[in-house]
Amino acid sequence: MADKTHRMRAGVYPGTFDPVTNGHIDIINRAARILDRLVIGVAMNAGKGPLFPLEERVELVKAETDIIAARTGAVIEVVPFESLLVSFAREVGAQVIIRGLRAVTDFDYEFQMAGMNRRLDPDIELVFLMASEGNHFISSRFVKEIARLDGDITSFVPRLTLQRTLDRVRQRSPGE
Repeated sequence: MADKTHRMRAGVYPGTFDPVTNGHIDIINRAARILDRLVIGVAMNAGKGPLFPLEERVELVKAETDIIAARTGAVIEVVPFESLLVSFAREVGAQVIIRGLRAVTDFDYEFQMAGMNRRLDPDIELVFLMASEGNHFISSRFVKEIARLDGDITSFVPRLTLQRTLDRVRQRSPGE
């Protein structure tokens, strides 16, 4: 006999989100359609020399994803973290880790990480979502580089993030 109680499907989508891109938004949109609760883990990752401080990255991701939560009915939380990913997933009650894949090079890295995470916690599943065709080349690193060189990043980032990224790059440019 099937269990009639609904088990909430919870997942974590981790990243630095520096800045959040349309590629990230695409993955968040799609993950929200298959999960009841999506926790977006914004990694501290100070070693990458982020453009935005952690608090502002959390704020931007939340602002850009509130509409997705409203449209899909999924609960979307945006939480900073600096622990092991599987520890964070357990901490927030997630059974799934969502990862986006853009290219073969992403797969190589993600394959290794999946193996390590599986060894650390075999009860947490990893789900890969392929980037949509129009987003497979977008990366935060490229967005920052294009913005620093006065290129047009309009089609790579959501509206609020666009203005904040341009403002931040302009602040840093004179004396970097």
